[in-house]
Amino acid sequence: MKLQKIMLDGGFTCPNRDGRVGQGGCSFCLCESFNPEYCRKHATITEQIEAGKKFFEGKYPQMKYLAYFQAYSSTYAPLEVLRQRYDEALAVEDVVGLVVATRPDCIDDDVLALLASIRERGYSVAIELGCETFYDRTLARVNRGHTSRQSMDAIHLCHRYAIPVTVHLMFGLPGESRDDILAEAEILNALPVASLKIHQLQILRGTRMAREWEEKKEDFLAFTLDTYAQLVADFAQRLRSDIHIERFASSAPRGMLISPRFGVKQSVVEARIRALMDKS
Repeated sequence: MKLQKIMLDGGFTCPNRDGRVGQGGCSFCLCESFNPEYCRKHATITEQIEAGKKFFEGKYPQMKYLAYFQAYSSTYAPLEVLRQRYDEALAVEDVVGLVVATRPDCIDDDVLALLASIRERGYSVAIELGCETFYDRTLARVNRGHTSRQSMDAIHLCHRYAIPVTVHLMFGLPGESRDDILAEAEILNALPVASLKIHQLQILRGTRMAREWEEKKEDFLAFTLDTYAQLVADFAQRLRSDIHIERFASSAPRGMLISPRFGVKQSVVEARIRALMDKS
């Protein structure tokens, strides 16, 4: 059976946007850069899923879907709101599970008990956790609003509820060296992580990160396709063998992207990384 994630905007926000821990959000963030066309805020969750199903229909026979609450922090709301939105998604025909993207400081026992109860109803449930980096100095610099300890604690808590965690890490954040990034593999190796999504830092127009990049380019790794591919391959070689890498790089619309511009399709980036990994 083929499973396809359908990205959803559940109308959530983040605690570093609404003032609970900060204002303005992460300095690198521009949600419009990764929301597909069918994922529109004015549409209901059901409407977004049905539009997503039409977008993907015909690619594979007998496809089933995972409702992917991807925009902002999708556990950051009262429990009854979360329950209503998750249940609306699961009520759509051929939706067989949830993937919930969120932040480490938006995970607690109540949220995980809710997700565990959904799993007990026979649905697939997984969490994608935006850790981005395990260096507190970087987390503070990019206005992330949580600590590396909160990331580790959230991963362990999810594990206690038997909910698999995919960690998001961002390579190239300001002030981090190549050696800093490679050292994070050992941090992940010590944690109960199921899988990993790697993203290169993308400097996007209209973000505070874009202004910082213009002013302090020397604080940023200047990735080319070859240097980025080699970094990811070297990182993967250090990573525990049972941690599955779901994504090697991210891709933003060309009109939004300032740097790095690899000049090739996403598939070429991934093929270059896989070729280097095969040589290792």
